Amino acid sequence: MSPAASPPLPRPDPPPYFDGLFSRLAANEPFTAVAYGRHVHWGWWADPKSADGTPTDYAWAAEQLGRKVCDAAAVRDGQRLLDVGCGFGGTIASLNERFRNLDMTGLNIDARQLARGASEFQALHGNCAAWVEGDAGALPMDDASFDVVLAVECVFHFPSRASFFREAGRVLKPGGTMALSDFVPPAKAVPMLRAFNTSADEATRRTYGHIDVLCSRECYQTLAEEHGLELTRIDNINAGTMPTYSFLKRTIREHWQGSPDVDLYERATAQLEMACRTGLLAYSVLSFRKCD
Repeated sequence: MSPAASPPLPRPDPPPYFDGLFSRLAANEPFTAVAYGRHVHWGWWADPKSADGTPTDYAWAAEQLGRKVCDAAAVRDGQRLLDVGCGFGGTIASLNERFRNLDMTGLNIDARQLARGASEFQALHGNCAAWVEGDAGALPMDDASFDVVLAVECVFHFPSRASFFREAGRVLKPGGTMALSDFVPPAKAVPMLRAFNTSADEATRRTYGHIDVLCSRECYQTLAEEHGLELTRIDNINAGTMPTYSFLKRTIREHWQGSPDVDLYERATAQLEMACRTGLLAYSVLSFRKCD
């Protein structure tokens, strides 16, 4: 069945920092190619003190974070899987190396990211992948067509988490799983974060685009229940992600000086770092199950 007709929300633009990434990748800038050529999300270190600041180390930490999300979804051989907000296809590439006979679909609103993912993908172990331009709030997929839905570090960009949960619940098979990563606030911090209003903050808007970091654990619990899902686990991995910030700030200072918004990039990243260091936000991995 096709999604039920409803007035669509405005389709968001890709986060502004992707313009800089594509420009540097096109110029074959080595630092960018190594650090961000496969994954464009935070890193996770089992031992944060081991982070050495090199692009190779950061790329490996980003791979580890992606694996944590996939493992939270309990991906298995032979499944049909949807990666929403698939970026450059790094999660699909990782799954392609680790599993067999997966039928994978990467979805993104940005055709440039899909083109890069498709161009870099080489099927292994009987796996296959398709690349679909589309909106997370109006998935162009049939009901009950996937065993797994993934959303690695992207839900805070969506115009509506409720629309995404409605669609994820619709396309998942009964008993299917979903895992995502997000910056999750404690419920008591939500009023303070709402007062800051990231959508009105120039630095955040011109660096990371639309950001909504107001969904607490309780909010996710409610979203799940309203859309036929069960929140089965939430893991706070914030401490292991903290070396990301020093790496991003180094990237900004040493490799993005040609950007007219470099000061805004640095300020937006510092604001997010402070929120995570002080407990206003916690980078977390959440697991869900579609009710039978």
